Amino acid sequence: MEKTRSYPFYIKISCVLISLILLICIGIIGESIIVPLFLAMLISTLLIPLSVFMERRFHFSRSLSAISSTLLFLAVVVGILFVVGAQMSRLTQEWPAFEEQLVSGVHSIQLWVQDTFGIQQSKQLDFITEHAASSLSTGTDLLAKTLSSISTMLMYLVFTVIYTIFLLIYRRHLVKFLVICFKHKHKNTVVKIIVEIQTMVKKYLIGLLLQMILVTIMTFIAYTILGIKYNFMLAIITGLLNVLPYIGIFMAMLIGVLITFATTSASHVVLVLIALVIIHAIDGNIIMPKIVGSKVKVNSLVVVIGLVIGHMMWGISGMLLAIPTLAIAKIVFDRVDGMRAWGFLLGEEENENPMLNFSISKMLKGKHKFPDKDDVN
Repeated sequence: MEKTRSYPFYIKISCVLISLILLICIGIIGESIIVPLFLAMLISTLLIPLSVFMERRFHFSRSLSAISSTLLFLAVVVGILFVVGAQMSRLTQEWPAFEEQLVSGVHSIQLWVQDTFGIQQSKQLDFITEHAASSLSTGTDLLAKTLSSISTMLMYLVFTVIYTIFLLIYRRHLVKFLVICFKHKHKNTVVKIIVEIQTMVKKYLIGLLLQMILVTIMTFIAYTILGIKYNFMLAIITGLLNVLPYIGIFMAMLIGVLITFATTSASHVVLVLIALVIIHAIDGNIIMPKIVGSKVKVNSLVVVIGLVIGHMMWGISGMLLAIPTLAIAKIVFDRVDGMRAWGFLLGEEENENPMLNFSISKMLKGKHKFPDKDDVN
C-alpha cells in the first residue's frame, strides 16, 4: 500500500506562497507569449464545435476547418469594429459642431462656478493655463503609451490568431499529452478536468457574448428614447466595455456623458447617467448572475483580487483573463485531493458543505464550547 507523506502546515503554506510568487514573476516576464496563448486557448475552445461541424458536415481537413473557423471569427470581430468605425467617422465629420457645443458647455460651467462660488472667469482661465503645461507633458507621455499599447495589441492579435489555428489543429494531440503526463490511475480525473474546463470556458464565453448583446440592446433603447445622438455607436461601446468587470461601466459612462454633454443639454447628461445606472443594476443583479456567473462559480472577493492582480501583471488583457483563469483554477483544485481547500476558498458560499455551515454556525453562536488551557492540560 502506497503511503502518503504528510508535511507540516507551515511548509505547505510556504510552498504555496513561493509557487504563487514564481507564477506571477513568470507571468510578468513571459507576458508577450502567455497572454496571446491564453487568449488563443479561450477562443479555440469556443471554436471547437464550429471546427468539428466543418469537418463532419463539409468533410474539411482539420487544418482547413481550423483556418476557416478562425477566419470566420475574425470576420465577425472586424464587422463589429467596422460598424463602430463608421459611426466614429460620422463623429469626426461633425467635429466643428461638436467642438462648438463643447465650448458653449464649458462656458456655461464657468458662469455657474462664478455665480455659485464667486470665482471670476479670468481666475479660472489662469488656473487652467497654469496647469496646461504639466497636462501637455502628461498628455504627450499618455499618447506615447497609447501608441505603444496599440502596437502591442496588434502584435497580440497576430500571435493570437496563429496560436488559435494551431491549437485547433493539434487539440487532440495536446489532450493526449496532458493525459500521458500523469499516472494511469489519474487518467480519468485528468480527462474529467479537461472536459469540465472546456465546457465551462465555452459556456462562459457564450454567456459573456449574450451579456454584451443584451446590454447593447438595452443601452440602444435607452439612448433612442432619450434622443441621444450616436446612440448605436455608444450602445456598442457600452456593450464591449461591459466585458471589463466593475470598471467597464464607468468607462462607458464617461464616454456617454462626454458625447451627450457635447451634443445635447446638461439635463440629458443626468438622464444618461440614470439610464446607465439602471442598466448596470439590471446587468449586475439579473443578467450577470443568471447567464455568466452561474458558469464560473467563483466568489466576488476572489474576482476583485484577481482583477487587481491581472491588471498589475498584464493591464486590460489581465483583467479580461482573470475570471476564466480563476474558474479554471477552481475546477482543478476541486478535483485534486490536496487542493480542495483552495477550491473551497475560491467558490461561492452557497456551494459549501451544509454540515460544515451548521458546525460553524454553532461555534459562532457560542453553542460549541472551545476547551480551555486547563482542560487540555
